[in-house]
Amino acid sequence: MATKAPSIEITVGERVVRISNPDRVYFSARGETKLDLVRYYESVGDGIVRALRERPCMMHRFPDGVDGEKVHQKRLPRGAPDWVQTVQLYFPRFKRTADELCVTELASVVWSVQMSCVEFHPWNTRRGAVELPDEWRIDLDPGPECDYERVRRVAHVAHEVLDELGAVGFPKTSGGKGIHIYVRIPPLLGFGDVRRGALAFAREVERRVPDEVTTTWWRKDRDPAKLFIDYNQNARDHTIAAAYSVRGTPEGRVSTPVRWDEIDEALPGDFTIATVPARFAALGDLHAGIDDAVFDPSPLLEWADRDERDGAEPPAEPDVVQLD
Repeated sequence: MATKAPSIEITVGERVVRISNPDRVYFSARGETKLDLVRYYESVGDGIVRALRERPCMMHRFPDGVDGEKVHQKRLPRGAPDWVQTVQLYFPRFKRTADELCVTELASVVWSVQMSCVEFHPWNTRRGAVELPDEWRIDLDPGPECDYERVRRVAHVAHEVLDELGAVGFPKTSGGKGIHIYVRIPPLLGFGDVRRGALAFAREVERRVPDEVTTTWWRKDRDPAKLFIDYNQNARDHTIAAAYSVRGTPEGRVSTPVRWDEIDEALPGDFTIATVPARFAALGDLHAGIDDAVFDPSPLLEWADRDERDGAEPPAEPDVVQLD
């Protein structure tokens, strides 16, 4: 009869984190375990902490591994050490608050893995100003019949528009079928204005490649072969996987920063917990300069004003994100 693997203790900086069931298989494609997941996050420590630092963060937990049930958890699980920090958020629709994980050090990431967290989904704000985004997110979301070549082409068009605006975009694979591009902005605008600007940008990309891109909000009305630029990822409490976050796939794909000149060659499946550590050791964090490349989004709001004067609809109301 097989015996249960004992717990182990891992030193992470000044902290000691206990990992129970370290041999539990989390990723069925190659058999990587909970401990392998811990070691992965340790290997990209600077990158994952930079991506999550001081941001409210939803935890996507897989208690039985990624082939099992996924738990979307806003509130920090009970039993957290006192050094694991949180930020309290208020949800007006529910008239309730939630204390979400707020990563300030790598040990908090490792402790979250102990609590079966695989994916980290942060807000685009920080705890010092939770209602003022400092990150504009461009989500290139392919329809069910949209191939990856189209995603690549649209990414280059988005890059072209960003260059014309004087904005520095930091691309990454989504870990799924799409590409995300992040742009740092000053925390001065509310979610509504950031969404308006994001939609105006998406419409400009659509004008340039109308046969490839859609900004149609309702899924049922979209051409399934087109790529949707999901401006609504900039809405309050809408989150996407962080740079260096593992995704809940059997092969342990990673949402991975890439250079612009890699987009035409790299495939999402190239980046997994088995391959990204060596890449990170060789290249470092490709998003390391994001905080030094702050873009004033005023031109986007001017575009939004122009579009609305010309009869374009403002952004659709965002979907409700359930509190629990």
